[in-house]
Amino acid sequence: MNTLKKKYMWVDGRRVEFIEEKNILEVVRKAGIDLPTFCYHSELSVYGACRMCVVENERGEIKASCHTPPQDGMKVKTNTPKLQKHRKMILELLLSSHCRDCTTCPKSGKCRLQELALRFNITSVRFNGGNFAQRNYPIDSSSLSIVRNPNKCILCGDCVRMCSEVQNVGAIDFRGRGSQMKVSTAFDEPISMTRCVHCGQCAAVCPTGAITVKCDCPGVWKALYDKNKRVVAQIAPAVRVAFGEEYGIVSGENVMGKIVAGLRVLGFDEIYDTSLAADLTVLEESAELLQRLRQNENIPMFTSCCPAWICYMEKNYPEYKDSVSSCKSPMQMLGAIIKEHARTIEGMDDGTIVNVAIMPCTAKKFEAAREEFKRDGIPDIDYVITTQELIKMFKEAGIVFADLEPEAPDMPFGIYSGAGVLFGVTGGVTEAVIRRVAEDKSREAIADIAYTGIRGLEGAKEAEVTVGDKTLKIAVVNGLKNVDEIIKKIQAGEAHYDFIEAMACPGGCIGGAGQPYGLNGLKQLRSDGLYRADKLSQVRRSEENPVLKGLYNGLLKNKTKSLLHVHYNHSPLIEDKPLKTCTSKAADLLANK
Repeated sequence: MNTLKKKYMWVDGRRVEFIEEKNILEVVRKAGIDLPTFCYHSELSVYGACRMCVVENERGEIKASCHTPPQDGMKVKTNTPKLQKHRKMILELLLSSHCRDCTTCPKSGKCRLQELALRFNITSVRFNGGNFAQRNYPIDSSSLSIVRNPNKCILCGDCVRMCSEVQNVGAIDFRGRGSQMKVSTAFDEPISMTRCVHCGQCAAVCPTGAITVKCDCPGVWKALYDKNKRVVAQIAPAVRVAFGEEYGIVSGENVMGKIVAGLRVLGFDEIYDTSLAADLTVLEESAELLQRLRQNENIPMFTSCCPAWICYMEKNYPEYKDSVSSCKSPMQMLGAIIKEHARTIEGMDDGTIVNVAIMPCTAKKFEAAREEFKRDGIPDIDYVITTQELIKMFKEAGIVFADLEPEAPDMPFGIYSGAGVLFGVTGGVTEAVIRRVAEDKSREAIADIAYTGIRGLEGAKEAEVTVGDKTLKIAVVNGLKNVDEIIKKIQAGEAHYDFIEAMACPGGCIGGAGQPYGLNGLKQLRSDGLYRADKLSQVRRSEENPVLKGLYNGLLKNKTKSLLHVHYNHSPLIEDKPLKTCTSKAADLLANK
């Protein structure tokens, strides 16, 4: 029972109750008023830089609502002549210093600056922008996952706070002062030469086109138009519960059937579900875990599905390389299997098959290009496109998504278990593994696993599971800062775990940077959608997937190690240069150089 005292504010003459709201902005939004913001994110620290969310109190004073706490009896107005003038001037000043090639900007139609300029009817800009208008910063496209265009930056700081506060990476920060200020890497190095782990969360929160996901659609279109190529798609579990949001479909609704139908319209020859490979991962990973426990070596075992986590480990904790599971990610497993399968078909080879992975994740682009996932110099995955990139392709092709009749994925890699689908949400890998190693295989036992503490979007969760005569200590972690804190506890002897599921993106793959952006409320709906998909599955344990037996007895026979496992030997860096972290101190030194 909530015993906190209820308080009230007056917002535009309306009485609004508040209890735990931390700032006026939350109270105003509770009143059903959409105050404009650039720099405010409820999941990041309050920055208060853009001043778009200002309100006016009874004394005519202007207050930034994002960092002003609400008070009982307080009266504020959100729309006055003074506030209207204030906001329009801010927008004009931002636009005066902004690269305004909106028609060709990757963020066009999704840009917060563009949206607010339309909302406030900004039809002209009175200011010339001064030094800002003359800037012509080079575009940094060195990363395989993101593109940085400083000319479109409005200095809201969202990317900086995400990179440092949530991901604990610190690849970017503010540099310079006054008109010379910009968001940059340490010493203006290309982003690929920093501690960036390709998670793309900076692009996810960027309100303009200053940081965007690198687009690989042109290469996919070229493959689809080539009659000598057989183009194969695989679709990750998390994509199905976010894709429909772009078309007005309720978040969390499973639209896998419509996605498959749309891909066939685009011209894909074969369409598979990555959940099948997730089932393979469960079998291989659980066997590896049990073997390590028996031998008492390389414990805890970390999951290996998330390439951003792998990159973070390599750059920050290389001593844990042997503690990471040797299993490839489901994407890479299925990519290797598809190309191996092609070799058994007359007239097919690695050059004929084009493997396209549709992922919620930007780091998968980096993963696909790693040397470890190439055979004879040819990558198992040729292209990775994100959920948002596929949406663009559907729109470019003129596909009316609502009119598509759902279709099923192709055989032989189209059958999967509910456990495989759960890989799309934080805790899903762990739940799938527990189902595999648990002695009780009943449906009631599956239901009980949901109450072990592994479900939920919290950044770090713990659970204990009994396997035989041993109690396993498990940690489920999402967000790299949370992963970092867990590792530090282990190193300090403050915690012990047998199994750790590590995901870089908050909420897991449902919150990947390649997905339509959403806060925790939206992620919860996507999470619920995956759990519903699991519950409706006829097969809910990975080992019960009927396709796997045929794979192990056929295609994978004597090839399990080479096709399903990997050892990370190569440096994640381009060239052999020292890594650089951008801190405020480093930025200041650079600015004063």
